[in-house]
Amino acid sequence: MVNVAILGFGVVGSGVAEVLSINAESITEKMGCEIKVKHILDLRDFPGSPFASLVTHNADDVFEDPEVSIAVETIGGARIAYEYTKRALSKGISVVTSNKELVSTHGVELLELAKQNNCVYLYEAAVGGGIPIIRPLYRCLAANKIVKIAGIVNGTTNYILSSMKNKGISYEDALKQAQLNGYAEQNPTADVDGIDAQRKLSILSTIAMNGLYISPDEIHATGISALTLKDIEFAKKINSNLKLIALFENKMGIKPVAYVAPHYVANTNLLSSIEDVFNAVMVEGNCLGEAIFYGQGAGMLPTASAVAGDILEAATNKNFQNEVRAWHVSDNGQVSMDYDRVIVDIIVRAPAGKLSNLETAFADYDIKTMVNDDEDSAILVKKIAHSEIDSRLSKISGASYIHYLK
Repeated sequence: MVNVAILGFGVVGSGVAEVLSINAESITEKMGCEIKVKHILDLRDFPGSPFASLVTHNADDVFEDPEVSIAVETIGGARIAYEYTKRALSKGISVVTSNKELVSTHGVELLELAKQNNCVYLYEAAVGGGIPIIRPLYRCLAANKIVKIAGIVNGTTNYILSSMKNKGISYEDALKQAQLNGYAEQNPTADVDGIDAQRKLSILSTIAMNGLYISPDEIHATGISALTLKDIEFAKKINSNLKLIALFENKMGIKPVAYVAPHYVANTNLLSSIEDVFNAVMVEGNCLGEAIFYGQGAGMLPTASAVAGDILEAATNKNFQNEVRAWHVSDNGQVSMDYDRVIVDIIVRAPAGKLSNLETAFADYDIKTMVNDDEDSAILVKKIAHSEIDSRLSKISGASYIHYLK
């Protein structure tokens, strides 16, 4: 029998208990042993829950119990969760988590602590909710050099942008609907400012760089709060949809880059069709080419499913996981993802009658006319350094830009 303790009994933590309960027979058959929740650590009581008898308010009940071999950290944040995770790993208790903030901030330390104590630290659910993406990067795609990752990794912002497009409502109204439906927090800053996606991209980029740590602090993030219904409607004119994209590139002859920003995504790109709270991650390997991972990026049972998968993983094959999953810091300190030097494609838009101004401002670049009608002038500018954009836009009254992904 494998005894599990759940730290934090909120949406995801309660979902994990439910998954392990409803699929107990199947899990036992697959594993050859029973996976049992022995403790649930939380400040609250849950008198109506079928797991109420397992709840404790005393952390020692978990960390001093020699029968507990796996802890599920679903507290969130990087304070108490950090302390509890370190305490568990120091005692040789494997930890699985959905906490992208903790993983992206302290992953180097926590993975090393797990290795030192012959246990594991696993975080499949920290990116993409129920979508399997971490394990495929480590295993299925291990023979590839990962040259690009482009993904919709935040369900809240995707829901907001989808609502603006499909219902013709403002950003503010779409955000209110997301909050009413439980997709956005009352303080939605982490989602709408791109911070959540930034943390997830930190994790994906680090794995793509074979464990070379890419701090979220080094990843530029622009969110969606400044987008308007006009931006959404304009996408139709260029056969695109507006999406918040987390992007990593590590191509031959170019320093690796990673950033989060709104993009006009061409309708020929599968990411353009991802709607509502769903997530999708495109991974390009130098041998494989492109592969898409798609599914529910949030929600109790989808996320709990990924956590439960890590529980089963934690019960087996520790040596493989520790050797492959280790992260390390560059000898020169943090790896710089200097946003100014990022080479991007952009859609530059200005009021009607400004097409010649746009063409003149970007005449030394490969450009293409996208729109020239009674409302808008717009061009596609290919492969421009980000540092070059603002100075050129300042010469054109009313001009703005948004990244473009073909």
